[in-house]
Amino acid sequence: MAINPITIILIESFVFALFSRSLAINRVTFNVLDLGAKVDGKTDSTTAFLKAWSAACGSPGPATIYAPRGRYLVKNAHFKGQCKNKDIRVRIDGTLVAPSDYDVIGNVGNWLLFEGADGVSIEGAILDGQGNGLWACKSTGKSCPSGATTLGISNSKDVAINGLTSLNSQMFHIVINGCDNEELQGVKVLASGNSPNTDGIHVQLTTGVTILNSKISTGDDCISIGPGTSNLWIENVACGPGHGISIGSLGKDFKEAGVEKVTVKAVTFKNTQNGLRIKTWARQSTGFVRDVLFQHAIMTNVQNPIVIDQNYCPNNKNCPGQDIHGTSATEVAVKFDCSKANPCQGIRLEDVNLTYKKQAAKASCANAAGTTSGVIQPTSCL
Repeated sequence: MAINPITIILIESFVFALFSRSLAINRVTFNVLDLGAKVDGKTDSTTAFLKAWSAACGSPGPATIYAPRGRYLVKNAHFKGQCKNKDIRVRIDGTLVAPSDYDVIGNVGNWLLFEGADGVSIEGAILDGQGNGLWACKSTGKSCPSGATTLGISNSKDVAINGLTSLNSQMFHIVINGCDNEELQGVKVLASGNSPNTDGIHVQLTTGVTILNSKISTGDDCISIGPGTSNLWIENVACGPGHGISIGSLGKDFKEAGVEKVTVKAVTFKNTQNGLRIKTWARQSTGFVRDVLFQHAIMTNVQNPIVIDQNYCPNNKNCPGQDIHGTSATEVAVKFDCSKANPCQGIRLEDVNLTYKKQAAKASCANAAGTTSGVIQPTSCL
């Protein structure tokens, strides 16, 4: 008996609906409230989140960890991977709050650490590191904890972070270390412009990271790129206040992996110390920087818009055999300060237009060589 086309379409639709419903049924959700979490911001909910992780990690199929709206007090939590499934969603509609006493997590390294967590996606979430007290301690010169990174992703593949907000981290906000194929989108980082060592996003020993559509305001580098980073794509990121987007520092150790294949485009800098920067120590190293593209950057009231510094030495202490010198941070828009032993070569400037207080800015070059094309302002010193 022949089946007409309309009947075939109905059968296909029915089968598709059953298949979709089956997928929805197979995803199990672990609500942290069901596991003992409290939304008062005072009761320790660490155990509830760890129980939810353990359950999701051991689930034979896709799983979601869900935290409804509210404030959850969480001490340091280590979410270890090697999970049965590679589809764990961590959906947080509320705020995770670190202990107000910075000594509780100040020396543990990471407040929240995902390690070996392949295929995890983190959706939403406000992470409040409550770092103000530790910043105040450090400003006095007293002995203080080094501080905890708010969110660490370590030795993981195919991790996605979408719509996360990090507030007032004790130290770095987000660190991607030893990973492969990570994506961060719609991330917000908020901290005081004078908060010390609070890099927004730090990437190292990692390949294949994409950072998109994010806004970072902090007291250190908005994005810092460490040794062993490759295939990094940064696009549509707003930075300020902060120290800009920096490759480095590099070369502190002799045996060190290099940085390569980095693209930074369609980024804006406002009221930052630096814009686009490469910084290395003035000592021999196996490290390198190559295949880097900075494109379509807009600077507003940036002290040092473009910097290559091969004499990096913070606080001018124990500097490795180099004379430390500088120029006015406000007038010099382009600065290439390269070493005599290993000068900068192959620099190419194209269509750079930077001014200082509506007047011509200045460029400073030491041991640097390269070419220019298009409109170059300030006048090139290469």
